[in-house]
Amino acid sequence: MDVNFQLQPVDGEIVVIEDDPLLRSLMLEILVEVGAHCVAFGTADDALTHMLTSDTRCALVIVDHGLPGSIQGAELAALVRGRWPEIPIVITSGWTESFIGLPANTDFLKKPWTLEGLVMAVAKLVQPGVPINKVE
Repeated sequence: MDVNFQLQPVDGEIVVIEDDPLLRSLMLEILVEVGAHCVAFGTADDALTHMLTSDTRCALVIVDHGLPGSIQGAELAALVRGRWPEIPIVITSGWTESFIGLPANTDFLKKPWTLEGLVMAVAKLVQPGVPINKVE
């Protein structure tokens, strides 16, 4: 995959929650290629357990809204916002055009997203105001 962008170093890991294994793998590949350290989960339940027990700083959460398990994406976003208000969040979904009333430091990325759209959403939240380096 040819990703023509490079993020500034990300302080911590990006937690990716996506139930589709191919899409989850693609997201990881893109984010690692732009310089991020990531961990990925198929359910919000597993991701929340990781976040509660990990010693690694979480730099960003990217979560699909429609997930198997007991916690949906918007619910996880609310839980994260309550416990770690400084962690930015990207909610993705292919079932809606937008989310109304997203809290500050939260962005919505409609599926199907583009490679550039994913990188820009991440950059906007983990390095606000810093231009993305285009790699030729």
